[in-house]
Order: sequence, then C-alpha cells, then structure tokens
Amino acid sequence: MITFLALIALILSLVLTGYVRELMRKAGIVGRDIHKPERPEVPEMGGIAIVLTVGVLGALVKPDVLPVFLLFGLVGVIDDLTALRQSHKVVLSLLVSIPVAFLDVGRSVDIFGYNLNLGILYPVFAVLFVTGSANLVNMLAGFNGLEVGTSAIALGFLALMTDGTARELALIGLGASLGFLWWNRYPARVFPGDTGTLSLGALIGLVGILGKVEVYTAILLIPHFLDFTIKALSVRFGVRRHGRTEVMPDGTLKAPPYPSFLGTIMRRVRVTEPKLVAIVWGIEFTLGLLAWALSQLL
Repeated sequence: MITFLALIALILSLVLTGYVRELMRKAGIVGRDIHKPERPEVPEMGGIAIVLTVGVLGALVKPDVLPVFLLFGLVGVIDDLTALRQSHKVVLSLLVSIPVAFLDVGRSVDIFGYNLNLGILYPVFAVLFVTGSANLVNMLAGFNGLEVGTSAIALGFLALMTDGTARELALIGLGASLGFLWWNRYPARVFPGDTGTLSLGALIGLVGILGKVEVYTAILLIPHFLDFTIKALSVRFGVRRHGRTEVMPDGTLKAPPYPSFLGTIMRRVRVTEPKLVAIVWGIEFTLGLLAWALSQLL
C-alpha cells in the first residue's frame, strides 16, 4: 500500500505539473530564469501540482494534518501573487501552523537516544518547528531543481527513519517531488514558486513531528539553516545585500556580492548551475545518511 501510494503520487504529480504549467503559461504567470544567459520566461506557481497531489493522497492517510499543509500552500500562492515581505510570511506561517499544537503526538523529543520531555511546551515547539522548516526550505532556493531536489532527498530519508502514517506521508511527498522534479530539473520548464517550497518545507516539518524524529529532521535542514544564519548575520553586521548571482560567458556562476551558503560554494568551487545544484544535493544526501545512521545506532 505504501509503495503504491508513492508511485501514484509520482504519476499524479508528473501529469498535474504539466497541466498546471500550461495553465500558468496561458495566464501569463511567468518568471525570468535569471541564471541563464538568455533569461527565458518560465511558468511560475507549478508547486500547485505538489499541493494537489499531497492533498488528495494525504487525505487517505492523515487527514488531520492536511489543513496545515494546504494552508501553507495558500500562503505560498498569496506570496507568489503579491510578493509578501519576509516578516509577513513568517507571521502567516505561524498562524497556519497553530493546528499542529493540537496533534495527538508524544510530547518528548528524541535527542540521540535521550528522550527530553517538553510537556506543555511541546505544542509551542511543534508550531515553531513546522514554521521554521517551511521558511528554511523556502529561503534556500533560486536554482533549477534545488529546492524540490533537496526536499525529495530529505523526505526519502525521513521515510527510512519513520513508520506508519509519517512514513506514508513522507513517501507521498517524495513521489510528488520526483514527479515535479522531472519538469523542474535543469533547464527548468516550470518553477515551484513559494507555493511549492513553503508546502514542501511544511510537509518535512510535519513528518518530523508525526514520526518523532525532530532532531534528525533538523540535521536534514542544516544547509537551509546555514544559509539563513549567514544571511541574517550579514544583515546584523551591516553588510548590504544587493546584486545577484551572475552567469559568466562560459556558463559558470559568479557569487552574489553578499554572504550566503550558496555563494560560499561558488567562491570556493568553479561551478555551473547544474554542478552547484548537484553539490547541494550531495551535501543533503550525506546529511541524510548521517541522520539515518544516528537514528539506527542511538
């Protein structure tokens, strides 16, 4: 049954993404692929296909978590259409995460074999955890296949570390991500938009809460957290964020003139867009192996 759901998710996402892509193109909801010399127009908000796929199949598995997932998709749609300020996005994320506080899950956190009972503080932790997961995935973005690929890797490893409902949701998310990735891989024919990245990030957080693998989920989000921390510190210490990643004539990328996780890679290694994404996927896969190994040993 679990394998069947994952396969159905992959096929449904693959078909729906192509359909949504055409709808967005006809509606003129497109964005420029700024990391290509010709800067082609690419349909946006393709993440609607992911939201629909996980929403439909998730209703068969865990309908009580669907409102949170779907509401994050709605926040993403609003953001894609209106370009919300980051602070407004976080506030809305906190609001739509509130139902997580009422999920029937244990109130302890497994910290490498030691159970820390948070008691009445756990609902607050759960809301912040899902909010943080959604926004971290949303921030580490901007290159073909990056966000959806790292999310697919994270969900794949979460499926290995969990069981029951959490595993089923992780596999549905994995299938939906892989189906979308067929269209989003380099050169991208559709972008997920914040609709896709926020909802996938929320799903990762929800699986972590339901599967009681919060700490191991946090390990999977290390690249995202590093990117957020580097950017936050640069603002804190007065580093102005302006300019973008440049594409050189030979196709390699020149790092943007402000600190970031991806910029650090670009400064240390001569990369094209596909190579940069492959490096981040490799980092995510390595962290997945680490998290899985720790979950088995401790």
